[in-house]
Amino acid sequence: MLTFIAPFKPLLTTLVMPPASPLLLMSLGWLLWRRSKRIAWLLVATGFVSLWVFSSSAAVFWMSQQLLPTYAPATPPQMQQAQAIVILGGGIELQSPQYSTPDLAEAASARLRYGAYLSKQTQLPMAYSGGIGWAGDSGQISEAEVAQAALKRDWGMSLKWIEKNSRDTQENAQMTHALLAPDGIQTILLITNDWHMQRSIKNFERTGFKVIPAPMGYLQAPSSGVYEYLPSAQGLKNCALVFKEWLGNKVL
Repeated sequence: MLTFIAPFKPLLTTLVMPPASPLLLMSLGWLLWRRSKRIAWLLVATGFVSLWVFSSSAAVFWMSQQLLPTYAPATPPQMQQAQAIVILGGGIELQSPQYSTPDLAEAASARLRYGAYLSKQTQLPMAYSGGIGWAGDSGQISEAEVAQAALKRDWGMSLKWIEKNSRDTQENAQMTHALLAPDGIQTILLITNDWHMQRSIKNFERTGFKVIPAPMGYLQAPSSGVYEYLPSAQGLKNCALVFKEWLGNKVL
């Protein structure tokens, strides 16, 4: 990716992802109302229908199956080939009053929990890759440092490697390789959400790692009938994840 575009990734991503993109379509239709009612109605209707579809858990799950590959959980024989576990960051909550310190966001916490579980099963050392991100404040604590504290607090375990300067998946891969390569680490068990795995594998293999995927956090298939076809906040959230990963794979 061109370096001058990278700082604008959060803004550009927000604008092209639901719900912003359907809302922008409807807003454009409203602006064009006096010039062409036919085009205006088309834009408003398209925005409304797409927002409904993008908010439907059933529709989003179907789209995920069409746009993204899914990965089977890592097996014990596969794990035996790995030299280390690499956990990819998934965000932090700067305001976490219950702990009086920043804490990992939901996705990041689930990845760390799975990493701790696999480390106990395999006795493999763990690395956590996560800096501040393009939209973050340069003065804030890195995600990897938050993960280290959370791992000690909740599991009584420690990370062997902390990569705390990366801002996106590409930098996760590059900086983690620079950190682990001096220790002779070539084959890694890579932990991230299933929907994020394809892009992660591409980036990490590009640096020279041999990657064994250890996915978690799968999108859930519809399970409650008609309600899965109605708009929901969870459906909209999952839709943004799916489209972000699909676009990321296209421009990688």
